[in-house]
This record gives sequence, C-alpha cells and structure tokens, in this order.
Amino acid sequence: MIKKIIICIIAVAVCFFLGFYTNNYLFQNKSSTSTENRLNGDYQFINPLLECDINAISRNTNLDQLRIKLEQQFGSNTSIYYRDMNNGPWFGIHEREYFSPASLIKVPLMMSYLKKAESDPTILNKEILNTTIYDPTSQNIQPKITLAPNQKYTIKQLIEQMIIYSDDVSFNLLNKGLTAKEVTSVYNDLGVDISKAIDDPNGNIITVKAFASFFRILFNASYLNPQMSEYALKILSQSQFKEGIVANLPQNITVAHKFGERQYLDTGLKQLHDCGIVYLPQKPYLLCIMTRGNNFDTLKSTIGEISKVVYSYISSLNN
Repeated sequence: MIKKIIICIIAVAVCFFLGFYTNNYLFQNKSSTSTENRLNGDYQFINPLLECDINAISRNTNLDQLRIKLEQQFGSNTSIYYRDMNNGPWFGIHEREYFSPASLIKVPLMMSYLKKAESDPTILNKEILNTTIYDPTSQNIQPKITLAPNQKYTIKQLIEQMIIYSDDVSFNLLNKGLTAKEVTSVYNDLGVDISKAIDDPNGNIITVKAFASFFRILFNASYLNPQMSEYALKILSQSQFKEGIVANLPQNITVAHKFGERQYLDTGLKQLHDCGIVYLPQKPYLLCIMTRGNNFDTLKSTIGEISKVVYSYISSLNN
C-alpha cells in the first residue's frame, strides 16, 4: 500500500511539473488569439500535453482568498467550479449540487458527432432536410440566426448553428440522427453520471463539476483527437451569447463557452448557466457557473459578476 501511495505521489508530481512548465512556456509571449505554432501544430485552443487528471492537487493557497470572496458574495442558489488549466488546482462552491443542464447538453452531442467523424469524416458532409419552422417562443434566449424550413444543411453546418447560436432546431435534427446509445456515449466514456435523467429528463440531473469535465477533456484533447478538439473549442469561442461569463471581460480575451437556460412554467423557477475556458494569456482557466432564481436578467448579472471577480483576481496574480 505504501509503495502504491509513493508511486501515485510521484506521478502527480510529474504531471504537475510538466503541466506547469509546458503551459507557461506555451502561453508565454502569446496573446489569447494567437495562431502561432503550439506543440508542433497550429493549435490555438488546446494543450494535448495536459492529460493528467491531477484532482489530488485541488488545494492552492493562492485561490483560497478568491474562493472565500465568492462564497461570501454569492448565495446558495449558485454553483461554481474553477480550474487552473496550467497545472490543475481547482475549487468548487456548491459544486455537487444538481441542476438541469438545459442547452449545455449541446456540447456532448457535438462531441458525439465529432467522435464518429474521426473514423468517418464524410459524416460531417451528410445533409439533413429541415422541415421545422422555428418557434420564437420555444427559447427565452433566442438565436440570432435560425434555420430556413425545407432546406438541407450539412451536419457540420448544424453543429456550428447549434453551438454558436444555441439553436434548438439544429439540436433536434442532430439528436434524431443518433441512436440513444450514441447520444449517451460521451457521458459514459467520460464517466459523467446522468442516471437521474432516466426518471426526469428535464430535471436536475448534473452538477457543475461534472459538466466542467467536458471542457477539460476538450482542452486536453484526451477524448477527441487534437484536430477535432481544436475545432470544437474554436466554434465554442464563437458563441453569440455575450451576457454571461463574457459580459465583463476585456474584448481581447477569447472565451470558448456554452450557456444553458431552463424555465419551469409551473413554478416560474428559472435556471441559467455558463461554462467555458477563459484564455487569459499565460493563465487560461476553466470557469463553470450554474444559477437558479426568478429572473433571467438577475441570473445573467450574477454570472457576469462572478466572472468579473474571478478574472480580476487571477489576472492580478504574479506569474
């Protein structure tokens, strides 16, 4: 037993050193939108070297003050997960509380298609006929661009429409194109438990910490290959939702993120979430926020304020 513990400690230390050294080197002297060569490839959004899940290094005294500040400022209806993408330290606030993922499920659906495309790239060029007319009352945060009825779209076009504009029609078309096993394959492969969805698909079935793993895996390119992981984060960085994590950040900071919103008509309760990677030069970090309340504008403001506090604190730390 002692021998195994020692081996684990050594492995974690190696991962920590490699992650810290390589990431600081890779982000040094680069802007968040740089397309310079990274890891012998033109990767802007991923770092395939960071494949160690160093959850053992969850404590970082530099983050204690930030965690305490967030705990004091934001109430129990908010869950937060933060992770340093350089070397792995993370913290959570109510990170094990369950929420409805809502449109966040569009991220694993995208990943399911991209996983299939690794072995059959032609699938992205397959066309699907849209026979649905978009209902503007179906989404509280409506897409700026919608699909035209009776027009064919490639799967690639639908994926981009679904992620960039969070379009439900695109989601429904893509969802119908996969079997139930294929839809849940990403969750199962990554060990994300969504068993609660069996009894209540629209209920509170996932935690902020569990959902954050999708973005961590994309950044590490440890599920999809580097090309597909880079593509996924690239279109996530084009999200047209600017009222959450992005709202109070400098315009030159790239953020690859996805929001989700749910409203329960019987109770009036609303949920709004935003999760993504903030590409702060030399200090990229993952921030996922899930909220619930009675007013979407208030929830948007809460997410924006949390993001602002995190950004200000992390950007002020010494390199």
